Amino acid sequence: MDERDWQILYALYSEHNITRAAQNLFISQPTLTKRLKQIENELGVKIVNRGVKGVVFTPQGEYLAKKAAEMLTFYTRIREEVLNLQDEVAGTLRIGASNSFARYLLPGILRDFKERYPRVEFQVNTGISRSVFNSVFNQEVHIALLRGDYTWREQKQLLFEENICVASKSKIDLADLPKLPRIHYETDYAYKSLLEDWWSEHYSQPPLINMLVDRGDTCKQMVLNGLGYAFFPELYLQNDSQLHRIYLFDKQGNPLKRRTWMYYQKDSLEINVVRAFVHFIENYPFPSSIRNGQLLPAERE
Repeated sequence: MDERDWQILYALYSEHNITRAAQNLFISQPTLTKRLKQIENELGVKIVNRGVKGVVFTPQGEYLAKKAAEMLTFYTRIREEVLNLQDEVAGTLRIGASNSFARYLLPGILRDFKERYPRVEFQVNTGISRSVFNSVFNQEVHIALLRGDYTWREQKQLLFEENICVASKSKIDLADLPKLPRIHYETDYAYKSLLEDWWSEHYSQPPLINMLVDRGDTCKQMVLNGLGYAFFPELYLQNDSQLHRIYLFDKQGNPLKRRTWMYYQKDSLEINVVRAFVHFIENYPFPSSIRNGQLLPAERE
């Protein structure tokens, strides 16, 4: 069995559907089916059976499928070590990034890094911060760029802080928030808890949430159309003058902030491309409005 065979087993086990697995691998369904049959003949075992709900793995197939992830990681590490022996920055850098970081900052960062190190390729996974953290914890990615302070015994570096604000199409008063329509988007638990704590400090009644959307960008469009207010970290509102903002402070007068971190395993610094990227991010010129997290006196309400 070669690496492609393990990829087939991994994709098929993830999807439990031959058509979707073939699509993920960018091959035809007959090609996947034919190769799967060849693997079964080579090993002398039945790997899957087809049922009404998709493919069902035999006990032998279950064992092989679960080993597929280990084998693919093994192949990846061999390639990384071989490239490392050449003492140059090359190979595939695996990055996990929270949705907002991936939307607003990551494309420019990858472009700039690629210009400096043209032999580098990228594998990027995005999602809410908790899922991105799990990916670096499980060593599925080399580096995670995400929001939130997670317990982590490996390497962790604060990249920047953002102020959190209430954004609305027209001017509103903080005292009126409980009776105004609020638009909320799905986010990670840490950020949600931060907002809930702030709310409970300032109001005795729950918010009037009349829209729940899946992404911050969708939420912003709803606010831009005057359908309600929403809470945003400043990253979402860069260079956007169409929305009125009120920055949030706790009872002690401290600005409410959202922190973005870089997480990685110390051992991964032995890989040239990871070490180069960490150094690159440490010196990257993030926008001053989010890096410094400073407010002008007129912005505080």
